[in-house]
Parts: sequence; structure tokens; C-alpha cells
Amino acid sequence: MKFTTFQYGNKISAGIIQGSNVIDLAIAFFKTFRRPFKFVDLRDFLSVNGVEKIRELDWGAIKSDNKASYRLRDVELKAPILRPPKIIAVGLNYKDHAAEQNIKPPSAPLLFAKAANTVIGNGDAIEIPYNISTQIDYEVELAIIIGKDCHKISKEEAISCVFGFTILNDITARDIQSTDKQWYRAKSFATFAPMGPIVITPDELDYGNLNISLTLNGETMQNANTNNLIFDIPSLISYISHCHPLEIGDVISTGTPAGVGVFRKPPVFLKAGDELISEVEGIGILRNTVK
Repeated sequence: MKFTTFQYGNKISAGIIQGSNVIDLAIAFFKTFRRPFKFVDLRDFLSVNGVEKIRELDWGAIKSDNKASYRLRDVELKAPILRPPKIIAVGLNYKDHAAEQNIKPPSAPLLFAKAANTVIGNGDAIEIPYNISTQIDYEVELAIIIGKDCHKISKEEAISCVFGFTILNDITARDIQSTDKQWYRAKSFATFAPMGPIVITPDELDYGNLNISLTLNGETMQNANTNNLIFDIPSLISYISHCHPLEIGDVISTGTPAGVGVFRKPPVFLKAGDELISEVEGIGILRNTVK
């Protein structure tokens, strides 16, 4: 299944995509269960066990309501989770990314956090904090959205905790990262987590073998495959869940491949007017400008 959070006029809601249309899940649930639902984003939808309830939907009643469906071209696609409980990111998780730094791959996942209120959506602008940093870099990543609470789970159980996969661009202030020697501030300026706009459920995605790429002003900067991950998706989820409980709407960003700007010769950093297109096979594209 394919999901998104969308805006039509002043209304924001969770949606399921069918062909060239998006179905408003709040209206779909009202038509079926005869009580009001308010889904500001997909986290609200998940909090009522929404994925399981979809199989109960009365599609006849839904399709008879012309307010339940919108053409995708008429809506604005937002970040799927507007304010995640947590954004947990993984450093040095592609073999080629470790190689471009001439360092040995880690023996265990390197975890760090991004502030949850850094999330922006497709079409939104990344803002350079000019008075603090001018070395702003891109990192295309496959992101996991957690669909149910889970704690201390095995690798074998891990995918059962996943709602779906989306795209995240882990924007980073490299000069701050170097100065601070830890990554939270460098990763957590406002607008530094472009995410979305589409979420694909695990049953429809070969998440261990996906092409992943990023272009800057039309030039390919990153181009890899998730089969190059050092720690695969189930291993990451299990490892993190043994650190602390995962909850509905948490985002795990699984690492970036080689080609980031800081390690290019000469280095490449973002500037006002740039356009970034992050793409993951089977999910789609995330487009952002820079200002």
C-alpha cells in the first residue's frame, strides 16, 4: 500500500494513494465506522490501528462521496509524519561512504538523533543558517516509519514493527559537526529533515535492494543501492529497540551512501537557489530547494 499526508486548501489529512488519486482516510473511516476521525498526519492514522482497519473499509460508500477522493495533481503532499516522536539516524552505514572517508566500517551501528521539529515536506525549502554555518551538506537516506510500539525485539520480528519506508534527506552543517565533535546540533537546525512524501509498506518493497540517489541542480551526486548497507534494516531496528522502546511514528534514517559534498574535491556545499532531488526506487522522489 502507498500512503501520504496531504493538504487540500486549508485541510491536512492522511491519505492512501490509489492510481492517480488520494483517498482521504478520515472521510473513509467515517463512512465505514460512522464516527468522526481526525488524521492530521499518518501518525494519527497509525494510532487507531489504521492499517488493520483498512481491510474493513466500505469502499462502496467511500466512492459514492465525492469529497473522499482527490486527484494527486490537485493536492500538496506533505511530510508523512509532521512531528515524529523521535528521529533516530545511523552514521557510516554504507560501505562506500566509509571508504570515501578512508575509515574502517563500524563494528556496531553508530546512532545519533535529529530534533523532531526539523521535519519539512516535499517542495519545502531548506534554510541555510547563514549566521552560524555556511557548510551545509546533503545526505539522501532510506527512512523507516515505525508502525507499532516495540521494545527488545529480534531481527526476525523487526519488520513486523514497520509501517513503511520513505525518503529522508539528512541535511548537515559540516563545520558545526567538525567543531562540536558530536552531531546533534549540526543535524538539527530548522528545516534539516526533508522527508516524504510517499510511504510504501514493507510487503510492496524489496527494501534490501533499492537504488538510492540524489541530484543537485540536475547533477548526480549520490548513486548507490541499499544492498550496500553495512547493517541491514532488520538488524538496525532490533539493535535500536534494545537501546530504548520504539513507538508509533518514530523515524529511523538508515544512513547515506558515498558522494556527500564534504568529501568531494573541491567540497560542494549548498547555496541559495539550489534544487535537490532525492530518489529511492519504488518510493519516488523528494524535491527541495535551498534558501
